[in-house]
Amino acid sequence: MFGIELTPEHPIDRITDLGVQAEAAGYDTVFVSSHYNNRDPFAALHRIGVETDEIALGPGVANPFEIHPVTLASKVATVDEASGGRGVFGIGPGDPSTARNLGFADDRGLRPVLEAFKTAQKLWAGERVDNDGTFQADDAGLNYEPPSGADIPVYVGGEGPHMCRMAAKHADGLLFNGSHEADLAWARDQVEQGEADRPDHRGEFDLAAYASVSVAAEREAAREAARPPVAYITAGAAPPVLDRHDIDGETADEIGEKISAGEFSAAFELVTPAMIDAFCMAGTVDDVAERMAAVTDHADSIVVGSPLGPELEDAVGLAADAYEQATN
Repeated sequence: MFGIELTPEHPIDRITDLGVQAEAAGYDTVFVSSHYNNRDPFAALHRIGVETDEIALGPGVANPFEIHPVTLASKVATVDEASGGRGVFGIGPGDPSTARNLGFADDRGLRPVLEAFKTAQKLWAGERVDNDGTFQADDAGLNYEPPSGADIPVYVGGEGPHMCRMAAKHADGLLFNGSHEADLAWARDQVEQGEADRPDHRGEFDLAAYASVSVAAEREAAREAARPPVAYITAGAAPPVLDRHDIDGETADEIGEKISAGEFSAAFELVTPAMIDAFCMAGTVDDVAERMAAVTDHADSIVVGSPLGPELEDAVGLAADAYEQATN
């Protein structure tokens, strides 16, 4: 997979145009990020699906707390139906910074994600479901079956060891939130442990680096544009990840507190060059190609994620150039 993440902090018309551009540039999958404080990802996915022909489409990533898992399964099935079988289900435990605003930060974990996508697969196959676990369902079912049936690919978004292993055992892929080769080497170790228990019928597993990328003709412009997503990534990073990159945990906590309080400029100002190096592929095409090449020593795929670059329309093509350079 060579994917791209589009963030609907921009109007849906612009997100749609970027999706069309991405398909023309050679991306095969587009994920639309799912956060309550941005525009609705499923509205964007529908529009992109109408305007494109082949690119796969899915939320990147939805969580089973903001939307009931049965409803979420139907939304993904609708994307699959509307796009002629191009749906992908990106699901994870939710962004910790925004989860605090909605009161489910303490509920984030592995079991809700696993129960949600296992339930979705049953629903897509035409089954009726009951669930009395992390959510309630009583004889729930869909009145239609998506073109892909239960074979809509499921990609788990996460970076904790248990989530990585669970994805490798049960899902089609892992969207690992990482941009640095050291993090992807660690993720590969976790995935291999999970794959030891993976049934043969599930087929090959895809470890995708869901990488923050900021690419531009000018290196410093690209690095400056990386501050917002790096702030979010730093705030959500587990202590072992921060330690791996020698990043101060107290500063990371302070960034997260400011994001939750809506003090975004103050949060972004706390981002250091070391954080950008750790959590984003930022720079020129050559810089990003070098980072991508290092990551693909461990990852099977790359998803080019936010911010893309200071000029989105330019960055879509530049990141595709970097990927071609890195993989050829």
